[in-house]
Amino acid sequence: MAGFEITQLHADFGAKITGVDMAAPRSAELIAELHRAIDRYSFLWFPDQSFTDDLQLALTGDLGEPEPGHLPLGEEGKIEYFGTIGNVQPDGSTLGNDATRTKFLNGNNMWHSDSSFRDVPSFVSILCAYETPAEGGETLFVSTRAAYARMGPVQRAEVEPLVGIHDYTYSRSKVAEVAPSLSASLPPVRQRLVRRNPGTGEAGLFIGSHLREIEGWGYERSRPFLQGLIEDATAEPYIYPHCWQPGDLVIWDNRCLLHRGAGYDADRYRRYMRQTRVKGAGPTLEEAA
Repeated sequence: MAGFEITQLHADFGAKITGVDMAAPRSAELIAELHRAIDRYSFLWFPDQSFTDDLQLALTGDLGEPEPGHLPLGEEGKIEYFGTIGNVQPDGSTLGNDATRTKFLNGNNMWHSDSSFRDVPSFVSILCAYETPAEGGETLFVSTRAAYARMGPVQRAEVEPLVGIHDYTYSRSKVAEVAPSLSASLPPVRQRLVRRNPGTGEAGLFIGSHLREIEGWGYERSRPFLQGLIEDATAEPYIYPHCWQPGDLVIWDNRCLLHRGAGYDADRYRRYMRQTRVKGAGPTLEEAA
């Protein structure tokens, strides 16, 4: 990104980018640069930005088609593009640790890729931080492209043809009850286990907490295999922990990154961050192998 200062965040992925006002009108050239940076770094951090929901939605639309949130769509049939990450409510009040919604959001503390449980999963997620806790609240990231690159030829040959079954109800039922209407709106979907970046050709694993089993293997055979893939991908040296500060704007590539929340004390701290997502190009089974 010419004219901007870029600092690599981790050996595998990630860039801190300064010297650009992301709230200002964006040229076609800048949007193209952003897409190239996403392909190269997977995770882009723009500190000290000044955003609003309107500005964030405009950025989301510049990067692609905004993705409606699955919760309001599944539970109420509403099209909403924003999700709140944290405990601050629209009226300014906060929810504590024992609130139903807080417990449900604890599902985000498992390694996952956003919307992998949809026929067309997310391309990128965009998160703007407004209020952040003084302790905790980090988000951890790892690259599944780097995990694939670390595999030997035999293991790569094993995973290449596999198809995974991603199931929202399976994953979220581990932390809270899933509303029947939401569960019905998100039936299990088939996804490639190995995806390739169409711009660079780089391969990465498409795994995470929503991935219930491998098609044709059955649940019992699948679980130790999939758990091993996640453990290998998320070992401590491969993790980048992002410590949020107000004014942070972060864009990450769900095609090749896993992330999870580290948790925070919702009884003591306020947390208010707004998330939008860009819809992917199409079903993963239609992507080039």
